[in-house]
Amino acid sequence: QVQLVESGGGLVQAGDSLRLSCAVSGRTFSSYSMAWFRQDPGKEREFVAYITGSGGRRYYADSVKGRFTIYRANAKNTVYLQMNSLKPEDTAVYYCAGRLGVVTDTGALYDYWGQGTQVTVSS
Repeated sequence: QVQLVESGGGLVQAGDSLRLSCAVSGRTFSSYSMAWFRQDPGKEREFVAYITGSGGRRYYADSVKGRFTIYRANAKNTVYLQMNSLKPEDTAVYYCAGRLGVVTDTGALYDYWGQGTQVTVSS
């Protein structure tokens, strides 16, 4: 019954910013640990960031630390990924994921996934 829908992707130039949104359909959103992953064609899925249900703990992959910020608005059933100083290597399809257990950077442990939103960074 849980559905996740990503939005906000697009085509930008290096150095630009984007904010991705993940709208979650459900009655217990605040109970879910949430994360963002990304995958470029032909490459393995890569962890980006996670956040606890309360929003009190956040963690980032080294490749995005200092540039990306994950946050959530539980009253809106939405988790966000603010991406600044984008680089060409950030190009990928970005997915949000959720689980009822503790936060983790292992994608296989997440139960719910969105369909993804494309981010393309030129130059």
